[in-house]
Amino acid sequence: MRIAIVSDIHANLAAFRSVLAHAEAGGSLDALWCLGDTVGYGPQPNECIDTLRSYKNVTIAGNHDLASCGKMPTDDFNEAAATAAKWTESELSDSSRDYLMDLPMVVEEGDFTLVHGSLRWPEWEYLLSSEQAQAQFELQKTRFSLVGHTHLPAVCREDVAMPSAPRTAEEGVRVELTEERMIINPGGVGQPRDGDPRASYALYDSKAATITFARVEYDIPETQAAMQQAGLPLWLIERLAYGK
Repeated sequence: MRIAIVSDIHANLAAFRSVLAHAEAGGSLDALWCLGDTVGYGPQPNECIDTLRSYKNVTIAGNHDLASCGKMPTDDFNEAAATAAKWTESELSDSSRDYLMDLPMVVEEGDFTLVHGSLRWPEWEYLLSSEQAQAQFELQKTRFSLVGHTHLPAVCREDVAMPSAPRTAEEGVRVELTEERMIINPGGVGQPRDGDPRASYALYDSKAATITFARVEYDIPETQAAMQQAGLPLWLIERLAYGK
């Protein structure tokens, strides 16, 4: 099977479509696995949800999904994120809102556990340190876990003493799935934060037992124009061009 692993689409339809086109250029997709935050920040929440739902998918909830459908307060969001969440909530169709409301926090899919942040704090913890990775591995019942939330493509391998901190996964890196336990983050589709503005995702090939990281150009000005028209915060608009 060929499965596109995506996270943090953040209502950026141009980025999402470019990722799908890139993934499908190598063959048809059997499914999408989405690690949360389909909405928030960006200008096309309903369109991104509809696109996601047009594929066979396994999708979990992220903090922005929860905030945008009213299941989480925005007290801990920064001002721009809270403003975008409130705007998104006002724009969601009934169908989109119901979809977000029903998303699970954690899903086990074969050898993989899918969670937005971490297993000890699914909607909020950023897995960035070796200590956080160790806590994840202690709770992880499957060989691999797939996480998002940081918007940074990364791989963390378990070590008997202490796992290394998640290390950045560059474009084209192919991870062989062996018996070694790992935490894998595909990076962010709609708002990358590693200094590369291109959309980030990963492709799982079950036959080859590999996950390959990819970056994709998309029409950033198109998304920025839609955000400006929606009246979303300037900082959110500008950061897309810098990948920060």
